[in-house]
Amino acid sequence: MYAIVEIAGQQFKVSKDQKVYVHRLAVEEGATLSFDKVLLLDDNGNVTLGAPAVEGASVEAKVLRHLKGDKVIVFKKKRRKGYQKKNGHRQALTQIVVEGINAGGAKKKASKKAEATQE
Repeated sequence: MYAIVEIAGQQFKVSKDQKVYVHRLAVEEGATLSFDKVLLLDDNGNVTLGAPAVEGASVEAKVLRHLKGDKVIVFKKKRRKGYQKKNGHRQALTQIVVEGINAGGAKKKASKKAEATQE
């Protein structure tokens, strides 16, 4: 079973017990998170596609640690002009582990008006 979920503006293909590096999340280490924006859900060949998200589905994850990514060097140069610019960047990341994928989740109760129109 796997799911495609949107976390911090990026889409990830996740499955149970998978470790994922995402952009820094504003939560403490050891905290449990729930991501509700599940775009696609695959349960052993039974694919559910959201429009835009699968209703009631969620992904449960636990924050392992906060860290910085590898250093990326950005070097700019113009030939014969004496122009050189060197910049470095380290992305702030959060490592999470997916604890479970809920296909049904907590279903929202329909309002009384909607129930009356269905009957």
